[in-house]
Amino acid sequence: MRSNLLRITFLLFACAPLSWAAGTDSADTHEYRLSNGLKLIVREDHRAPTVAHMVWYRAGSMDEVNGKTGVAHVLEHMMFKGTNKVKTGEFSRLVAAVGGRENAFTSRDYTAYFQQVEKSKLDTVIQLEADRMSNLNFDDAEFLKEIQVVMEERRLRTEDNPSSLLNEAFMATAYMSSPYRHPVVGWMNDLQNMKAADARDWYRSWYAPNNATVVISGDVDPKQVLKTVEKYYGAVDAHELPVRKPQIEPPQKGIKQIQVKAPADNAQLTMGWKVPKLEPGKLDDVEPYALELLTGVLDGYDNARLNRTLVKQEKVVNDVGVGYDMISRGPELFLISTTMAKGKTVAQAQVSIRKALAELKQKGILESELKRIKVRILSDQIYKRDSIFGQAMEIGSTEMAGFSWKDIDYMLQKMQTITPEQVQSVAKKYLIDEGLTIAILDPQARQSTANKESK
Repeated sequence: MRSNLLRITFLLFACAPLSWAAGTDSADTHEYRLSNGLKLIVREDHRAPTVAHMVWYRAGSMDEVNGKTGVAHVLEHMMFKGTNKVKTGEFSRLVAAVGGRENAFTSRDYTAYFQQVEKSKLDTVIQLEADRMSNLNFDDAEFLKEIQVVMEERRLRTEDNPSSLLNEAFMATAYMSSPYRHPVVGWMNDLQNMKAADARDWYRSWYAPNNATVVISGDVDPKQVLKTVEKYYGAVDAHELPVRKPQIEPPQKGIKQIQVKAPADNAQLTMGWKVPKLEPGKLDDVEPYALELLTGVLDGYDNARLNRTLVKQEKVVNDVGVGYDMISRGPELFLISTTMAKGKTVAQAQVSIRKALAELKQKGILESELKRIKVRILSDQIYKRDSIFGQAMEIGSTEMAGFSWKDIDYMLQKMQTITPEQVQSVAKKYLIDEGLTIAILDPQARQSTANKESK
């Protein structure tokens, strides 16, 4: 687990061959707004005859209501179940038939769908995606089959995974009112009681051009892309969106702690502090950038502070990760997660973490440490922009958080101005017990196959 900026960088780093090609500047990026409210962003990159096409809906699990958690993710599954023109299962087959790859993903903040194809096939996928923006058509039988798939996904990825169980319990404890307290996949009871009508209502509520951003990057002519997008997406009518309630998280008044018992080999520990995020229109706020860089100081490279101390020197944990999302729609946490080494306890790990943080707060950090992290962020940005898909991901995720793609370079420049004293200051101010939530995984013996079968 690393900072959002570094995590996205590493994800995209793996998606493309690497070269020290120059990054694309704003002159290569074009933004349009259709009459129905749809935003179109086109990033030109003519280095290869390929195109990434993504549509981002600003509707994720944070927009769900109690009793219907998981519906955003369920609807993502149902989007592949056909329209009036395309039969169930045909969408993926048609994309594969033109040599493309496609998929979708749901997060707390948004749901996104993408295809990557040879440039001459772009019109085909635009037509397919625009069709299911307004013409999705699935019957109850298809829903009943797919909801079973989603429940099995939850069993495999969460209920049979001790780390996921710990994280789920941690989020539900850390947040009182924010919808971030609910898992993206949904609570099992809500999935068991979900109806096809719930998914249809979600679709009718949020899937509209005035709640969507289309991002297209690659070897394209922006004017021609605009014509195609207007032809297909422009034919979809806008509609009024539901009112979004703010659901502001109340201030935390002291340490929260939870213990989770689950079959596992080792104990685990997650510590999370309430911290600020970067707000749209306030790009000069220092603290979010300082927190972003603090993640790098603690966990930005192999010999960063926590890994060096806890894993290599004291050998109290097998691994340690630090996480923080500088931009998002909801409230944010600064996270430190560890898995205990054999024979070591959670109490020992907590002591080591607190000692390392206390040293940083008291003595600060070296200019050389900070410079190393800044150089890494810049070099990773160059790698990231060498990926057609990576460029579309960066633009879309930034837009969904309420920022503009035009803000990205400014954020990176601002990051370079942060001082060691500012990083030390946010550690002192926010990594305190008043805003701390602790989750502990108490490992239980795993049941043998023979014992399971005998029951």
